[in-house]
Amino acid sequence: MTNVEYFLLLLAAITSGVVAGIFFAFSNFVMPALARLTNEQGLAAMQSINVTVLNPGFFMVFIGSALLSLASLTWQFTLAVSINYYAVAASLSYLIGCFAVTALANVPRNNALALISRQTALSSEDAQYWRTYLQSWTAWNHIRTVASAMAMLLFIFAL
Repeated sequence: MTNVEYFLLLLAAITSGVVAGIFFAFSNFVMPALARLTNEQGLAAMQSINVTVLNPGFFMVFIGSALLSLASLTWQFTLAVSINYYAVAASLSYLIGCFAVTALANVPRNNALALISRQTALSSEDAQYWRTYLQSWTAWNHIRTVASAMAMLLFIFAL
């Protein structure tokens, strides 16, 4: 293993682990806390979170880990003397189970939630969407949590 490959895998392990921690926090206590609020308060809080999460720090680890995973896959199939299957599995775990799930499941739910206006009293349809959102978004987040944690472990094994 070259120094470049080692550094690539180490950074991928660290960033996917940070992402796993972020998603674990949401599954473990953020979403349950929002569920304890009134529908209006919970919805407003999540809308605010969805705006503030779009920042350089989060993008650096979330998108950075995806780019490192792509770089790892590229390395394994073009530059590596022998394929490190742990690195391949780690990369695929992050790219499919975390990045793709985010794009295909969580972000569309966030976008739909953003369309609900913040009112003192939600309509029954908006309140129902919020309750459904809490369950479905969190279920998909569990998948992202496991996938990014698995990626971290597999990147460590790859080292």
